[in-house]
Amino acid sequence: MAVTLQQIAEAAGVSRGTVDRALNNRGRINAEVADRIRRIADEMGYQPNRAGRALAMSKRSITIGVLIQAAETPFMENVIEGAEDAKAEVERLGADVIIRRMEDFDAGKAVEAMYELKKAGCNGIAMIPVDDGELKETVNRFADENIPVITFNSDIEESKRLCFVGQDTYQSGRVAAGLMADILPADGKVLVISGYPTSYGHKNRTKGFLGEFAALREDVRVLDVQYDFDDDYMAEMITRGMLKEYEDLSGIYLAASGVEGVCKALKDFGMEEKVKVISNDLTARNVQYLREGKIRFLIGQDGYRQGYEPVMLLFEKIFDGKEPEKEYAYTEIVIKTRYNLV
Repeated sequence: MAVTLQQIAEAAGVSRGTVDRALNNRGRINAEVADRIRRIADEMGYQPNRAGRALAMSKRSITIGVLIQAAETPFMENVIEGAEDAKAEVERLGADVIIRRMEDFDAGKAVEAMYELKKAGCNGIAMIPVDDGELKETVNRFADENIPVITFNSDIEESKRLCFVGQDTYQSGRVAAGLMADILPADGKVLVISGYPTSYGHKNRTKGFLGEFAALREDVRVLDVQYDFDDDYMAEMITRGMLKEYEDLSGIYLAASGVEGVCKALKDFGMEEKVKVISNDLTARNVQYLREGKIRFLIGQDGYRQGYEPVMLLFEKIFDGKEPEKEYAYTEIVIKTRYNLV
């Protein structure tokens, strides 16, 4: 994959915006910093002018569609930021990017949105999908029509999508199980709260957790999986119900959103110390709960990259036919405690 502004930013230890200002001579920036960024860009082989001229000469219209489901959740803010930065970067090269946001996971609406993006002239689509037969058929149909689809954050198994960018969610669930197994006392019970039963990522995290935890702690019973549909109120109601029914509840694993609701219920029941909580995503609110000791571990997954990289991969695929280097571009599994927060 060609060198991007984000890669230069990471190498230089600055923001992507600072790199943009340095390479395009706009805005105020320290001269020494600008020189260092330009030197790093040269060493990495960054060639923005050549790519821009080639795209202009190709006389080929490139429009990339980005479909983000569950866009209102806190985690997706970072994903959207990455997508917006990628949009700005490829649009400077002459392409267009259309970003569509959906409030929930809805297969039918996702299919409709895909056709709307196609009608708008999109040559490729990056999307957060759900596990649904009609949506899978639509992805396959688009691929057959030479409209490549890249999935990110969540995947569609055995489809013709070009590649997947996101966390290895099954392994993430196993990591959570190992952490939970290490901190729980003998006996007791564990509750798993997932998001959407149709979300590949949520299902995979849950599956990974259940399999690994059963192998590690035969003495602890795992209760039936509950679904909160990424809603804090639902998560709170589920937790309240379980606390009333099971006095020996000792652990809660959140495979999706809902931390605020869980923590509120535990506080009201005076169970914050007894019930150990493990969740996902380094959102500002989750990090605050981690600092306060209300969550024992957070597992991060680099949402920014999940929004940024699919757009860049599609641009290269459509522009010069370059295939992604990997079918699964997994983001890092990051484990955070209250003691290693920056």
